[in-house]
Amino acid sequence: MKTALYPGTFDPLTNGHISLIRRGLDVFDNIIVAVADNTPKKPLFSHEERVEMARAALKDADRVSVEPFSGLTVEYAAARGACAILRGLRAVSDFEYEFQLALMNRRIRRHIQTVFLMTDYQWLFISSTIVKAAASHGADITGLVPENVRLKLMGKYEKGEVRRGTPCLAPPYEGFRTS
Repeated sequence: MKTALYPGTFDPLTNGHISLIRRGLDVFDNIIVAVADNTPKKPLFSHEERVEMARAALKDADRVSVEPFSGLTVEYAAARGACAILRGLRAVSDFEYEFQLALMNRRIRRHIQTVFLMTDYQWLFISSTIVKAAASHGADITGLVPENVRLKLMGKYEKGEVRRGTPCLAPPYEGFRTS
C-alpha cells in the first residue's frame, strides 16, 4: 500500500485542497491529511477547529484520514509509514518555496519522495488566505470551500473574530463586528 502525507495548515480547507486529495487518490492507495499545529502563520481557526472541519468535510472520502500533527513534516511522514509527501502547485511562485522544502526533506529522509500535483485550473486563483479575506468583506464564498467550512468561517466573522487571522486591506463588511 502506498500512502502519501498531505500536510498543511488548512486554515481553512478549500475545494482546491479537496481537488488535490481526490487527484492524489489516483496515484496513492491512501492519503493522510496532516493538519499542522506548529505554523509561522497566525491561523484564524484553532488547531482543533481545523482538524474537525477537515474531518467533517472529508468524512465520506474513502482511503483518506485526517490527523493533527506537530514537528517536522518529513519525520511525521516517516512515523506514519508514508512513502511520499503530496504538495500542490498553483503557480511558479509556489515552486521555489516547495522545491527548497522538498530538498531539505529529502536530505533528512531520503526514502520519502515529494510528489507535486498541479492545481486544477478552476482552483488556480484560490488560497485559504484569499478565501478568508473575501469572506471577511461579506463576499459569497459558496463553492470555494466545503459547506461545513463556509458556515464555520462565516460564524467566525459574524462573531467579530476578523482581526486575528485575516489579511484585510480595508475595514470588513459592515455586517460584521470588528471589535
